[in-house]
Amino acid sequence: MDKIIVLIGAPGAGKGTQARLLQERKGIPQISTGDMFREMKNSDTPLAKEVQAVMASGKLVSDGLTYQIVRDRTSREDTNGTYLLDGYPRTAVQAEQLEKLANEQGKVIEAILIDVPMDDLMRRMTGRRSCPVCGEIYNIYFKAPKDDNVCDFHPDTQLQHREDDYQEKVIVRLGTYEQQTKPLIEYYEKSGRLKRVDGTGDVETIFGQLEKVI
Repeated sequence: MDKIIVLIGAPGAGKGTQARLLQERKGIPQISTGDMFREMKNSDTPLAKEVQAVMASGKLVSDGLTYQIVRDRTSREDTNGTYLLDGYPRTAVQAEQLEKLANEQGKVIEAILIDVPMDDLMRRMTGRRSCPVCGEIYNIYFKAPKDDNVCDFHPDTQLQHREDDYQEKVIVRLGTYEQQTKPLIEYYEKSGRLKRVDGTGDVETIFGQLEKVI
């Protein structure tokens, strides 16, 4: 039976990387809420106009409207089989709405959590540095440059530390994620549909685990 795969992971867990690999290697379409909202900004449909009006007012897009966006996007031909949702659902309320969609589409829901301890996530995010010239990414804890804060390929260039990756902001982001996502994880755990993969390994090891559980 075809599936709706709900991929769950904290900022810095590598969820986006794994979603892209599943699409490239296994042919499982990655349906991202970020992509959907960007598309809505440039569309001229009645639904898009409704979303644009909400966003222009500065209000948050409601669960009901978000569900309509997801329903509209997943009615296209590329999602006839198994597909992966990236960024939806975010709450237990949205998870209940997704049950209705799965029933309509004749699919089963499978939730997969890429599990990474909070300490590791902190180091991954606060340790990130990038070269403004070539875009090479470093991490002072896991993949440090040869010379302190200088790009290996552009030795005259100082590495940049993104504002979002400063400790105080990372603490807020991870705290928000944990608060919002805990009920979602519990929702799928209670129904026996949550699978966990260890997100502390390298990209290929994590992908190998995902292949097995899917």
